Amino acid sequence: MRGRCRICGAPTPAHLGVCLSCIRRRPEEALPHLYEAHRAAREEFGLPPVPPDSPDGVFCGLCARKCRIGEGEVGYCGLRTVREGKLIHAAGTPERGFLHWYRDPLPTNCVADWVCAGHTKMGYHNLAVFYASCSLDCLFCQNWHFRTMSLEEGTISARELADVATDRTFCVCFFGGDPSSQMPHALASGKLLAERGVTVCWETAGQAAPELMDKAVELSLESGGTVKFDLKAYDEVLHIALTGSSNRTTLENFRRAGARFRERPDPPLVVASTLLVPGYVDAEEVGKIARFIAEVDPRIPYSLLAFHPDFFLSDLPRTSRGHALEAMGAAQSAGLEEVRVGNVHLLS
Repeated sequence: MRGRCRICGAPTPAHLGVCLSCIRRRPEEALPHLYEAHRAAREEFGLPPVPPDSPDGVFCGLCARKCRIGEGEVGYCGLRTVREGKLIHAAGTPERGFLHWYRDPLPTNCVADWVCAGHTKMGYHNLAVFYASCSLDCLFCQNWHFRTMSLEEGTISARELADVATDRTFCVCFFGGDPSSQMPHALASGKLLAERGVTVCWETAGQAAPELMDKAVELSLESGGTVKFDLKAYDEVLHIALTGSSNRTTLENFRRAGARFRERPDPPLVVASTLLVPGYVDAEEVGKIARFIAEVDPRIPYSLLAFHPDFFLSDLPRTSRGHALEAMGAAQSAGLEEVRVGNVHLLS
């Protein structure tokens, strides 16, 4: 690590500038530094440093950022503005999704590949739909290049997206970025695909507005798909450190979705995952996340993912094998019945 904690001086990633110990033990001192790290990261890509909150602004409401966008301002995700008092959607409507898609042969490296409906479907493919926007600002983002895409590079209607499915399309997965800021497009696409017999899955940080997340869960339940929740942290300040935002909506959406797990445990309606960020998402944090999952339903599968240094946390090491095994033990000790380590080829 190339930097020092701005509070205690301990080694820490240069851009983030606050260590895990201070995040946990001195959160009030840590928060200003954390918000500054995210402000700098977002300004580099021309994105608003914080969700707009204009007193006379137009409310968006698609995700947990709850932007109130003033005249000429841009929403947190970068896709919405206000002109003459009206909310203008550059993308994210059923008529216009900002994304790219590809066919991924099954079985694939899905977060839920060891338990999902598609892992035995040799000869079929997953329609992978990568939304080029996000409601979070993850400093470790493994897919950050979407921020450099322009709308001219990839917009497609829900109908056009559904039409790319073939008789060999077993499932679709909406991910990114994250589908949260483009849920109207994803839900419209998913409904059309489900009508054609395609299994509908999601990979998301769970930041969509609860009423929209409920619709996504229902679509997966009806079509035989899985909603894969990326639970980045349980501690709210640590979540802010890593993503720039609170995790309250994520936890509430997961709790609501997980409560329906018993309606279809096989293939699982809900799967959870956590990226093992060295120095931040340790076994203690994984234990907290796992206890939360177990309280919802201990049968929910949980995947621990190896970290690869990238984006603004490129000065961190890869996840070590010892870190992964310790985290796995913590998750199992919390009472979860199905835990695995994914991306094992990345472990150091």
